[in-house]
Amino acid sequence: MKENIASIPGKLKERLYPAVLALFSDNDFHRVNIREISRQTGVSSGTIYKYFSSKEDLIFTILDEKIAEIGEAITLHIAGLEEIKEVLRKVFWVTMDFYDKNPGVAVTAFITVPTRSWMKEKSYKRGVEHAALRALLDKARQAGAIDPSISNRQIVDLYYMFCYRQIHQWYYFGMKRKLVDTIPEFFELFWKAVRP
Repeated sequence: MKENIASIPGKLKERLYPAVLALFSDNDFHRVNIREISRQTGVSSGTIYKYFSSKEDLIFTILDEKIAEIGEAITLHIAGLEEIKEVLRKVFWVTMDFYDKNPGVAVTAFITVPTRSWMKEKSYKRGVEHAALRALLDKARQAGAIDPSISNRQIVDLYYMFCYRQIHQWYYFGMKRKLVDTIPEFFELFWKAVRP
């Protein structure tokens, strides 16, 4: 993945990102190539290769940049919330709301991209988002708002299991419902599992 995302011109991102996400969310990963991306966007292959070494580099850069927006949105939405149950509910809501508003990112990240390839990328680990979530859970743990027998890793695993399962189901059934509408039923089960 591109180490310096800031070096990519904003106008190039505006032309490339939506079209690339549409191509990857509408097609099998291996059917998309730089030539097709160039044809769809009007950006020459040479320009694409100037900033991205491969289609993998391009899509993982886009996913890294877009998914990072979730962490930023969570930080904004939980500011001022005190009750840990509401903070955690908001984390789920912000995540699913992001994917409702960015279905191309959801389909590309959870359905199209080969997981094995993405696991080799630094962006797969979501370090910044995990650190923020761990800090939130540590604070809740110190306040006695989370069952001490459940680790932060287990809570994060529940979060990701929910996201993966709901996005897969949403896609399988034709993306007809909102992802945020899946939260209420699951969240009560989640809260029962983690509360003291």
